Amino acid sequence: MKMDSDMTRRRFVNNAAKSFLGVSALSAMPPGVLGAGAGASSLKQEATAKRVIYLYMNGGMSHLDTFDPKKNVDVMGQSKQIKTSVDDVFFANHIPKLAKQADKLAVIRSMSSTQGAHRQGEYFMRTSYTLRSSIIHPAMGAWMTRLKGDTDSDIPPNILIGTDSRHPGAGFMESRLSPLAIRDPEGGLTDVKMRPGISGERFQFHRELAAKLDAPFVERYDQKNVRAYTDMYEDAIKLMKSEDLAAFDLSLEKENLRERYGKNAFGQGCLLARRLLENGVRYAEVTFGGWDTHNANFVRVPDQAKTLDAAVSTLLSDLESKGMLEDTLVVLATEFGRTPEINVNEGRDHHPASFSCVIAGGGIKGGQVLGETDETASKAITDTVKVPDLNATIGYALGLPLDEVVFSPSMRPFTLADKGQPLVDLFG
Repeated sequence: MKMDSDMTRRRFVNNAAKSFLGVSALSAMPPGVLGAGAGASSLKQEATAKRVIYLYMNGGMSHLDTFDPKKNVDVMGQSKQIKTSVDDVFFANHIPKLAKQADKLAVIRSMSSTQGAHRQGEYFMRTSYTLRSSIIHPAMGAWMTRLKGDTDSDIPPNILIGTDSRHPGAGFMESRLSPLAIRDPEGGLTDVKMRPGISGERFQFHRELAAKLDAPFVERYDQKNVRAYTDMYEDAIKLMKSEDLAAFDLSLEKENLRERYGKNAFGQGCLLARRLLENGVRYAEVTFGGWDTHNANFVRVPDQAKTLDAAVSTLLSDLESKGMLEDTLVVLATEFGRTPEINVNEGRDHHPASFSCVIAGGGIKGGQVLGETDETASKAITDTVKVPDLNATIGYALGLPLDEVVFSPSMRPFTLADKGQPLVDLFG
C-alpha cells in the first residue's frame, strides 16, 4: 500500500486513533517550528496552582442575570438581586448556591472584549489573539502542556469535555499538545476494548504489520508532523491498556454526588473533570452551550443558570473536601455579556463592552470583586480587564513564563497571553 501525501498519512493515523478510542485529537494545523525566548522569564512566578478546570459558557452569558445584577429595575427585567456570603456583594437570584459560596470566588465584573461575534469572541477568549485566516493560535491547554512538559499519567494532560467543534486546539503547535476531546462525559472513552474475535496476538500482529508498511514513509518523511501522528497512534494504544481508564468511569462515583452535580452533560462534565485531574490531567475544559439569549432571555437564563449553579457550587465543595481547591484553578468564562436593553423578543443581544468572569482556588483570594460597571452594567467604570489579562492571570497562577516566545511555522513570535498583564491583586 502506498500513500502519496503527507495529508493522506495524517488522515490514516488520525482515523485509526478514532476507531480505537472513539475520540479525536483537535489540531487544525500541522506543527510548526517552536523556539523559546532567551534567558529566564521576568514574568514568571512561583506557581500557586498545579492544574486548571476551565468552564466555558458558549454563547455569551448574561452578566446582569448572573454575577453583576443591578438595582436598576429597567435593565433587570424579571431577574433580581440576592445577597451572597460576602457583605455588599450581590448575585442574581438564579444562582443562589453560588451566592452562598461567594467567599470562595473572585468575580471580575469589568471584563471587556474587542470581539462582538461568537466565533471571533470564543477564539479570542481561548487564545488571546484575534481570529485570522492565515494562522490558528493555540488554546491555553496547549500552552500549559507544552510549557509544563509530560506527566506520569497515561491520560493526555489536556482534555476537552463537550461539543465544541470550533475549539482551536493546539493551533500551530504540535498535534500531541491538542486536547483529547470527549463529547459525552457519561459515555467515557468508547471503543477502548478490542472487538470480539480480535485476540491480543492478532492485534499485535496487525500492529507490527502496520509498522513495517509505515517504515518507508516515516524514514522518507522524518518530520515533526509525521512523528506526532505516529506518537498519537502509540499513545492511543497505550491508553487502551492503561489502568487509568477507570478515571473516565463516572459510575464509580456515589449516586448522590452525581445527583448534586446535576444529571446533565455539563454537571457530569464537571465531575469528570475533577476525576481526571485526580489522575494526572493538568487542564480540563468543560463547555456549556445555550447562553445565546436573543430570544426569551428570562425563560432560558433561569434554566441555564440552575444547571450552572448546581454543577459549579458542587464542584467547588467537592474540590475543597478532597483538598484539591487550594492548588486547582477554577475559571468560569464566556466570550461577552448581554445588553442591558431588553429587545422586542424579551431577549438580550451581544455586549462585548462589559461582562463577568469568575476565578476560584489555585491561590486566588475568595470573597472579592474586581472592577465595577455603571448603573446599567453597560460599561466598566473601574479596573477594565482585557481578555489577554485573564489568560495571563491563568498562566501566572500556573507559574508559566508569560514572555517565553514560541515561533509559528512562518517564524512569527507568539507568547502565551500576547500583551496581557496578570491580575496579581487577585492572589491571596
